Amino acid sequence: MIESMEDAIRAIFATRRRLDAAPRGLDEYTRDIAPTRRLLAREDLLAAERDYAVVTGSRGKGSVSAIMAKLLQALGHRVGAVTSPHLVHWNERIRVNGRMIPRPDFLRILNDLQPTLAAVTADLNATQYLSPQGIFLAIALRHFDETGVDAAVLEVGRGGRFDDIAVVPNALSVFAPIMREHTSLLGDSLERIAWHKSGIIKSGGAAITLPQAPAVIDVLRRESARKTARLVCLNGDDLARWVADRRDGQRIHLCPYGELDLPMLGRYQIENASLAIRAVELMARRETGIDPAWMDVIRLGLSRVKWLGRVQKLDDMPLTYVDGAITVRSAKSFVASLTPRLRQPVLSIVGIPRDRDYAGVYKVMAKTSQALIITETDINPNTRFPTREEALSAAQDLHNCAHYREDLPAALDLARELAGPSGTILLAVSLMLVGECMLIWNIDTTAN
Repeated sequence: MIESMEDAIRAIFATRRRLDAAPRGLDEYTRDIAPTRRLLAREDLLAAERDYAVVTGSRGKGSVSAIMAKLLQALGHRVGAVTSPHLVHWNERIRVNGRMIPRPDFLRILNDLQPTLAAVTADLNATQYLSPQGIFLAIALRHFDETGVDAAVLEVGRGGRFDDIAVVPNALSVFAPIMREHTSLLGDSLERIAWHKSGIIKSGGAAITLPQAPAVIDVLRRESARKTARLVCLNGDDLARWVADRRDGQRIHLCPYGELDLPMLGRYQIENASLAIRAVELMARRETGIDPAWMDVIRLGLSRVKWLGRVQKLDDMPLTYVDGAITVRSAKSFVASLTPRLRQPVLSIVGIPRDRDYAGVYKVMAKTSQALIITETDINPNTRFPTREEALSAAQDLHNCAHYREDLPAALDLARELAGPSGTILLAVSLMLVGECMLIWNIDTTAN
């Protein structure tokens, strides 16, 4: 009997962890979704009549998923969502109408699945594992069945073609921006990465994408043609534009809705909101005949969106903002989104894993900051950060006031000292450190 979340996570990752010492290769050779298919089939977890949308991309897919879920909820659906990673609680990854699955239900369902999990595991060979993501999906689908979910938005963890999330019968595939990422797992070329992402498209279904590089669009078109699926490629006229900043977000304009209030500070969220709205139009078959009543519901739903840790304001004295800005592009967007709101002096706390371009992010944050403070976390031992020496060497090459602190509380103490009550602290950090921020500021992550 599994009685705690610690024991639950240990059990969920059991077969994956036994292969941790083995070198990881490309997903097409190392990931196998067949065990997840067997798990779902034995538990009959795909039998319910439910509309599924699967969301992939290289950035913004979590935001798109959260916005879509809130819009569908406003339209009267009972909405399930699966996203990753979590900020504080593992069960945040599974939500119904914005509320995470309660811990007792998570543990109960996992215990109920144990005989099937054991049977599927027994059939694995020495190089196979039962994906933790597949087990989370099974728990989510059972929870959705029990709570009467009729529409679900599921975020792919990585890639798509070999991702367990994509085993659901999604009629709609949603593509946020695709770029080079996880090259050791997805391949080195943009075309190969797009091929992985395009694998979520289902035969006879529909797909919708934000503007992409020509090479990506070519891959999506080929996959759609092969699957006889409809592909909708959004262009400038389909996307919202910024109108004005608001205290807790921004006002945007989207045809035919007119002005809408988006309670998210990041400029990049305008694109994400555009994609989410157009995707929901497709799900509801409302591309034409968008009447005033429909527009009012979309406005209401968008105004209620909550997605923590993405250009989020944490404090007023000093002004403190956090974002999971771990790429050069996202760091630039983080700074650009907040430039009109900054108060001097500006201090940046940066915590970027070593498998990312941490020096590139340091460079972006250095340009707007009076000091850089580099930090890290040991919450996830599988995520490595640059050593103190590596981090300081890179930071000091870019800024004459660079510091290192071993953990986030110490980094915040120094930043507050340097910023004073009237300055600004920017946290460009991994989502693990974003989660630490939620704990330090006592922010409830159980509902969005």
